[in-house]
Amino acid sequence: MNSMEKAQLAVNVIVDKKGFDIQMLDVAAITSIAEKFVICQAKNRSQSQAIADEIMDKLKAENEQPLRVEGYQGGGWILLDYNDLIIHIFLPDEQEYYKLPRLWKDAVFTRFDEEGHVIENTEGTDEE
Repeated sequence: MNSMEKAQLAVNVIVDKKGFDIQMLDVAAITSIAEKFVICQAKNRSQSQAIADEIMDKLKAENEQPLRVEGYQGGGWILLDYNDLIIHIFLPDEQEYYKLPRLWKDAVFTRFDEEGHVIENTEGTDEE
């Protein structure tokens, strides 16, 4: 699977598991650590872990294994590293604190609604 196929799979899982504030950042032109980030929020630790579990299960079925998983036990910020795709699952307080899209403001930025439809697509964010 390429990074876009993995990212779309992750977005679909997030939608199915009722995650929200779903964003994708295409960072390929500005860093070598990944091609894309998928970022979302969950309401609580159980939901963030359920999203992570389902993403890992679906990608495993496609013979994709994460290089590393960080923050799973705490659930406030779970990071799933699939080399060309990094998935960040935040609780709202953690997302507000780190404001990850702001750190990558030069990325191509896509925001999805709760049904997985693109509602915003820009060349970088203007978040402060």
